[in-house]
Amino acid sequence: PTGWSRIDGPLQPHAYDLSKVRDKAQQAPQPFLGNSDVCLWIYTPKEAMSFFARNADADEAWFIHEGKGLIETDFGPLQYRKGDYVIIPRGTTYRFYPEKSPQFYLLIESFSELEIPDRGQLGRHAFYDPGVIEVAQAKPSTAGPTKGKEWEIRIKREGVWTSVFYPFNPLDIEGCKGDLFTWRLNLADIRPIISPRYHLPPSVHTTLTASGFVICTFAPRPMETGDPKAMRVPFFHRNIEYDEVLFYHDGDFFSRTGIKPGMVTFHPQGIHHGPHPKALKNQFTKEFTDEYAVMVDTLRPLKPMGI
Repeated sequence: PTGWSRIDGPLQPHAYDLSKVRDKAQQAPQPFLGNSDVCLWIYTPKEAMSFFARNADADEAWFIHEGKGLIETDFGPLQYRKGDYVIIPRGTTYRFYPEKSPQFYLLIESFSELEIPDRGQLGRHAFYDPGVIEVAQAKPSTAGPTKGKEWEIRIKREGVWTSVFYPFNPLDIEGCKGDLFTWRLNLADIRPIISPRYHLPPSVHTTLTASGFVICTFAPRPMETGDPKAMRVPFFHRNIEYDEVLFYHDGDFFSRTGIKPGMVTFHPQGIHHGPHPKALKNQFTKEFTDEYAVMVDTLRPLKPMGI
């Protein structure tokens, strides 16, 4: 079904190499795909933010593709590293302090609340145990003395930034109370759901849900070796209700050729896609996948933007 001779029109699949725009995304996140439910950004900071940020429009899920450091928030600081999801609720004040190493973050901006999916009969510990989630804990500020300094918070509302200035550090907090918090989950703590006789659909890998889209995580897992006729690569399928975006993080991307870490593929609704011919031919030569990827599936069509 993907053996077309050519495509004329907007449904042509795309591949983006985000590593080619690293320099443009050093000072501030740069968007590349979005709709009214979600926006995808790239951020490659070289130094600590010179201000605090607060998103009054959306929850934020930061995926750390490269690098490590500390993020300071209203709820306390969190150390982050490669392979982390860092979840920042709407209205949270924060600032990144990256270490001196290459940094590359994927920002998934959600205009509705990000939630952990209900696993039904599999139970709430399936895919990842909520007990492994690290929650920010309030500590004295790491931002240094406040005397003689002015502190800026940049607040985004309806896509427009407003700067608010204080004569004191606004994150010099004593503690917090309630069930809202900033939290972190690493890829190493994800346990894929598998079947030895059937290639499960991507929805089984759902990591976070929101209104109008889902975030899924593909992690190394055993392949379907329990049935000699079972496909070991993603089946050909036609997106009818979702646009599909796949961010390639790390490993050997078995189902596609010409893909390297930091690239994104975009498959619009209404057109087929599936494994490349080489992967389809060689699928029975492997018994284990060695790849990490983040997928965002959206109900509303996505539009290229920014970079």
